[in-house]
Amino acid sequence: MQNSRFMQSGKSNIINRQRGASLLEGIAYLGIAAIVILGAVSLLMGAFSSAQTNRSSEEVVSIRTGVKKLYMGQTAAYGKDSLNAQLVTAKVFPTTLAVAADGAVTNTWNGPVVVNGVNSNFTISYADVPQDVCINMISGGNGWLSVKVNAATERTAFPITPAAATADCSQQKNVIIWTAQ
Repeated sequence: MQNSRFMQSGKSNIINRQRGASLLEGIAYLGIAAIVILGAVSLLMGAFSSAQTNRSSEEVVSIRTGVKKLYMGQTAAYGKDSLNAQLVTAKVFPTTLAVAADGAVTNTWNGPVVVNGVNSNFTISYADVPQDVCINMISGGNGWLSVKVNAATERTAFPITPAAATADCSQQKNVIIWTAQ
């Protein structure tokens, strides 16, 4: 008899204790988790954009340095044609750029990268650049004779202000053309 009373009181204690979370608590937990995840994704996207800007800027500077090194001491100018075939053979393009079997070079956004001779100067054309990356690339660059984005005015005064860069990089996909000597 005493055992049965003990069992009954034990059952009532178990029944009265709350187990698990209520529906409202579960919804609140999921809401907080969603906010944390969205914040993390936002920070991650900003970091990726910054990394792409840095990598792209380094690629363009690397190409400029490679072209100058390849043509250093040459009495002839760069000419007026594409230099891509020679630059691919000389392995001037950074390994972060994709080089196809036909010699076509593309950037991270699958835009063509073309280096052309312009007599004693050369240009580096970098296409399909997203707006945010374009703004950061041209406002942070220097050491160029000029830079032109899309059909905007060619800029020769460096550094380019963020306001001017924003005005020039007005499209979702932009074409940047740097001129070097």
